[in-house]
Amino acid sequence: MANENSSGTSLPGSPAQSVAQGATGTASRAASPAPSGPDEKPSGSGLLFGIGAYGIWGVLPLYFLLLEPAGPVEIVAARVVFSLVFCVALLTVMRSWGLALTAVKDRRAVATLTAAALLIAVNWLVFAWAVLNGHAVEAALGYFINPLISVLLGVLVLKERLRPLQWTAMGVGFIAVLVLTFGYGTVPWVALALAFSFGLYGLVKKNIGGKVDAVSSLTIETAVLTPVAAVVLVVLAATGTGTLLTEGPAHFWLLAASGIATAVPLVFFGAAARRLPLSTVGLLQYLAPVLQFTLALLVFKEAMPAERWAGFGLVWLALLLLSIDMLGSPRRARIRRAEAV
Repeated sequence: MANENSSGTSLPGSPAQSVAQGATGTASRAASPAPSGPDEKPSGSGLLFGIGAYGIWGVLPLYFLLLEPAGPVEIVAARVVFSLVFCVALLTVMRSWGLALTAVKDRRAVATLTAAALLIAVNWLVFAWAVLNGHAVEAALGYFINPLISVLLGVLVLKERLRPLQWTAMGVGFIAVLVLTFGYGTVPWVALALAFSFGLYGLVKKNIGGKVDAVSSLTIETAVLTPVAAVVLVVLAATGTGTLLTEGPAHFWLLAASGIATAVPLVFFGAAARRLPLSTVGLLQYLAPVLQFTLALLVFKEAMPAERWAGFGLVWLALLLLSIDMLGSPRRARIRRAEAV
């Protein structure tokens, strides 16, 4: 997603919230000195921006179909190159080159963003392959279980403690993976690769915090990947397997537009994160996999036998438990504040 994303926000109020803020908080904290608190009411414009961001990520499978006969490797390579072009233009229009250049001078930040770039490249490649090879349902599953993976990373890497309801959700999620493994006849590696790559992306980005704004971050990440992506495009063209320059101007501009499709939802998300409580952002994240799942069933006509429905049902139950725990976080925060007085 992309899901840059996408959709990688962990449930606010969970121990993995700090992991997710690495992926999402960079945009919100860099753009606003005072992020929304848990008791703030959602704004109308914030909801529109949030729906726009997750809506775009949710319909990306349709966009990838328009890019055929380009393969997943070419799509990702083009996405990297044209994202950099768009980000450079965006930095120029926004007059934000100072922020980007300051970030480039920070070696630790560049090293962190390089690691993030490699993880997001894996995420993009797996997602594109899944959509173009009849695994859109499994791709949607990956973004459904991403919050569970973020919670798991919070426990394993950050040594955070889970509340009882969160432990229950993790147990249900583990059973769901076992059921889906039986249903698919193999481990759902596409879903797990997407969930872990984006969960680790968020964990890596956590080390950046608010030091690098969202556009500068994406610019550096794509700049790191661009040399490899450019070589890939040249090799594909030289071997006659590339489509960027051989399928007509419409195909070229559709591939070029992948830069816009990457950056625009990120900008929308940054605007939403400034205006919405984290709990609302956490609930909005489910819009993307719901749309992807719906497209997989209704447009791509992928099969959903009973055992897969059972596995997805367990995943949704686990997410419901996490959501219930999340919705109780403002009340717990008020109690802590009252006790501190």
